[in-house]
Amino acid sequence: MPLVSHSSYQPPFYLFNGHLQTIVPSLWRSVPEVRYQRERVETEDGDFLDLDWSRPPAELPTDTLAIVSHGLEGDASRPYVRGMVRALNQAGMDALAWNYRSCSGEMNRLLRSYHLGDTDDLDFVVRYALGTTRYRRVFLTGFSAGGNVTLKYLGENPDRVPRQVQRAAVFSVPTDLKSSSYHIARPENRIYLKRFMKTLRAKMRQKADLLPGQVDLTNIDALQDFPQFDDRFTAPMHGFTSADEYYEHASSGRYLAGIQIPTLLVNALNDPFLPPSCFPREVATRSAFVYLETPADGGHVGFGEGSPDGAYYSERRAVEFLTAEVPA
Repeated sequence: MPLVSHSSYQPPFYLFNGHLQTIVPSLWRSVPEVRYQRERVETEDGDFLDLDWSRPPAELPTDTLAIVSHGLEGDASRPYVRGMVRALNQAGMDALAWNYRSCSGEMNRLLRSYHLGDTDDLDFVVRYALGTTRYRRVFLTGFSAGGNVTLKYLGENPDRVPRQVQRAAVFSVPTDLKSSSYHIARPENRIYLKRFMKTLRAKMRQKADLLPGQVDLTNIDALQDFPQFDDRFTAPMHGFTSADEYYEHASSGRYLAGIQIPTLLVNALNDPFLPPSCFPREVATRSAFVYLETPADGGHVGFGEGSPDGAYYSERRAVEFLTAEVPA
């Protein structure tokens, strides 16, 4: 029964609630030590993905790769991604932070973009990395939306997951997308929703410029929350009939029981983005592989500690779990 009974995370005194624990790291954290090498790869459907690689010094070759998946409207440059990449490199692993379609700074070519249940692109990235024949072991990490994609990938069709993928650690994951989409629309969370909606609408305008006549922008500014936006754009652009169908099929919670490798899920109890349905205790209790840790604090993609080396709990915990002889 892999319910983690105790979490050692303690926030610094000045981050005394979930909103501060969410906002301060997002706005003020800097991780300048990470230097990426970008590689653009062509996808089988005529699009592209931009991959950002970070490796330890050449004199320290490794056969282990960790792939990092970012959150909604994020990218590989976000501080939480760079912090994780730095920690993975310091632990002797290569790291690959991949940017979803439309998230690397350049709009993707096709009408489709990315969505929270799109496991095909993650599978493509995993297999592309393994095709270098350099890696014997692959670990997966992900945050928020990237955590949802990671969990769904591992659980929806375990036979598809290459044997080299051995462990995973994800943080702040909305495992129930429908409930989460309404939860973030609560008055106390409107500051986050407004920011997401601004960038999502901007991308639809870019998409309309790129593909004239294929994107209907009528009344786009009237779309004020995720269900409205997803019903209008995300669902039909990715083969779903409605936002509800998209949420049902894309939510990782329905696939957790299928996961067959040790996987750590850390969701803070004070995460402003997550409703109670995103704490799958019953599944973790029954599973031999899903380790659920629910610290009282952490916020959403937060977990700052105020340590002198700038490391965050999420990074220390991921490395600890991924490299442990016996996960705990």
